[in-house]
Amino acid sequence: MKLSKTSLLILAIGIFVIAFASLGTVRSQKIHEQNQLGEELSLTGLRLSKLQLEELYSQQKGLEERLSQTLSQFEAAKAILSQPIRSIAASQSLFDTAKACGVEITGISSSGLTTDDLEGIICAVLPLAVKVEGDVSGLLNFITELNDNLATGTIKSAQISVSDTDGEEGVSADIRLVIYTYQGD
Repeated sequence: MKLSKTSLLILAIGIFVIAFASLGTVRSQKIHEQNQLGEELSLTGLRLSKLQLEELYSQQKGLEERLSQTLSQFEAAKAILSQPIRSIAASQSLFDTAKACGVEITGISSSGLTTDDLEGIICAVLPLAVKVEGDVSGLLNFITELNDNLATGTIKSAQISVSDTDGEEGVSADIRLVIYTYQGD
């Protein structure tokens, strides 16, 4: 089957029209996508310009100040904990507090110096067991004052006992405390 020149010309024009229409459709889609991306870009730019960089800078400065204060507080606490442990000084503090509160220390014992992790800081620890006698108010004052006077110490437990021997009432307290000392870096 032979096609005439006219048929071939019409067929070629038809293929050309179809190809041209297809390219036009693709081009139209690309222009639409380009316009959409341009709108998204302008929206993103608008959002970015609305960000309050000044506010973020002020927040950063505030956080840096808080960090600086926290570090200085840490250094101050480290300096307090760095005071050397002296059993004699600790004992003297115990006896001075007992005298001021009107109670009598009848025994002090310690299991010896150890180390412990205090909130992530390795410290030397001196555990003490103290037996004190006196009246109830004096013992309570002693425990309170002892807790206030020992800057690097902590009372772990305090047990007040009342006994009646030979018709005489005896009040005593068993106190367990620890004294911490920072060992350095």
